[in-house]
Amino acid sequence: MKRLLIANTAVWVVDAVLGLFHYGGLVQWALAFVPAATLYRPWTILTYMFVHGSFFHLLFNMLGLFFFGPQLEERWGSREFIKFYLIAGLGGALLSCLMPRVPIIGASAAVYGVMLAYAMYWPDNQVYIYGIFPVKVKWLVAAIVVISIFSALSPSGGGGVAHLAHLGGFATAFLYLKSPWAPSAWGPSISTPKKPRARAKAKTGLAAHWPGQAASKPAAPQNPPGATRTRPDEQALLDDVDRILEKISARGLGSLTDEERQRLDEVSRRYRSN
Repeated sequence: MKRLLIANTAVWVVDAVLGLFHYGGLVQWALAFVPAATLYRPWTILTYMFVHGSFFHLLFNMLGLFFFGPQLEERWGSREFIKFYLIAGLGGALLSCLMPRVPIIGASAAVYGVMLAYAMYWPDNQVYIYGIFPVKVKWLVAAIVVISIFSALSPSGGGGVAHLAHLGGFATAFLYLKSPWAPSAWGPSISTPKKPRARAKAKTGLAAHWPGQAASKPAAPQNPPGATRTRPDEQALLDDVDRILEKISARGLGSLTDEERQRLDEVSRRYRSN
């Protein structure tokens, strides 16, 4: 995720610096996606999602990525997270083909895909809009989807905002997560703590396009209350899990063997039963 934040920010900085020398539109001209020109500019189907029209356009998208992305990256691994991000962005470009001569820029389609994935995993986590009004993530995402639909269908076409791209990001993210290739299909059904012996609750800061806070994410499975010693066979299992989790952190869930997945499932079932 850090690489995505850096890449988006770097492109904006280059655009801003060129603007000081009266070349402000050069980056957008070179990297924006225009569906009708795809055959002549095929790279733009990817590059458009790293270009932003203003500082606040960049800021809001990066805030969404920063607050909603870490838990997904922790669950999937960095490689699969970036892959998912790009797939959602490509979906935004695809639906934008309904308006072939309208150029689009921005990471919104990809970020909205990330938000949808977060809402599918942790639907009841709360976001505080403006730091005051609590709303569950699932309702926040549903509201954005509805607003995007009505805006895309409005006579004005959304007032210069690429609502079709937003909807494409949502739709592609949903279909991908329901497909056999979804990252969740390669791992256990719940997040496994990096240190299964630890009893600390994981917390996360969470916000959307509005400044705010969020409730902590569901606590990771914990050791049985009162357990002070670990049997040798259980200790060996936990050590094995630590090794597997380090592998996930380095190469993602897709690198696990069937035996390693079974190990994680065994630990998951053991903690749930306790």
